[in-house]
Amino acid sequence: MFLDELTPVFRELVGHPVAFLGGVVSGLLRLNLSEDPVRSWLDHQSGSRSYSSTSSGATNGKNGPQSISID
Repeated sequence: MFLDELTPVFRELVGHPVAFLGGVVSGLLRLNLSEDPVRSWLDHQSGSRSYSSTSSGATNGKNGPQSISID
């Protein structure tokens, strides 16, 4: 039962190991992708901005939690 819950994690790890481990490391180090030096390194690697800023996501005027419906 516990193994069934970890199956999607293992699939992502096997499918994209570098991206997965990069995400884990950045999460553990609490790196913000919109701050330097991470932002400048990402811009250099991709040639363009490949991240979304957290401040531009709040364009609807709501700053609090939003409700969702799950079918």
